[in-house]
Parts: sequence; structure tokens; C-alpha cells
Amino acid sequence: MKIFKQILTYLFGVFMILGSYSHFTNPPMYAGFFPEYFPRDFINLMGGVVELLLGIGIFIPQTKSFTTLGILLLMLAFLPLHIIDVFKAHPAVVTHQIALIRLPIQFVFILWAWYINKK
Repeated sequence: MKIFKQILTYLFGVFMILGSYSHFTNPPMYAGFFPEYFPRDFINLMGGVVELLLGIGIFIPQTKSFTTLGILLLMLAFLPLHIIDVFKAHPAVVTHQIALIRLPIQFVFILWAWYINKK
């Protein structure tokens, strides 16, 4: 079980790093999650930096516990954005069907982050 949890932990780290890369290479994908009066470019850049740092931190034994908690909190913080997106006339993830699929995935990420963080 310990090896399984280790694999899930490192896999989540890879997902976080890949997600951060997406923030830097495809900013318009994230812009639709925020109202126009928000500093979208800044929020996107900071989101990418935070995801990158958390993704890297998961591979460092001294920071893994703190990092997995940070990932859990980040996934919880993203949840309202995905809930709101389901009810938008034009969802940030392009279609309502994709928004409806993406929302349960966020719950999977939350449970995954909780699992890798618990002692």
C-alpha cells in the first residue's frame, strides 16, 4: 500500500507540473474562469507558479507533507470555479457537457490530494 501511495503522490506531482506548463503556454484556457474585471493574466501566471512549486515540492521529502496539504487546499479553492462554470452561458471549458464532466474530476482531485496528504 505504501508503494501505491508513493506512486499516486508522484503522479499528482507530474500532473501539477504539467498543469503549470499549461498555464504558461495556453493562458486563454484559464481566462474564462475569472470575471473580466479580475487581473486575469496575473492570476493565471500566479496559478502556474503555485502549481509548479507544489508539483516540484512533492518530490522533495522535506516538503512533501506541506506540499500535499497545499495541493489539497488548491484543489478545494478551484472547486467553486468549476461549479460556477457549469452554470455559465459560455463555460470556460468550452461546452456544458465538458463542464459537467470536469466538475466530478475536481472531486477526484480533492480526494486524491486528501489521500496522499493523510498520514
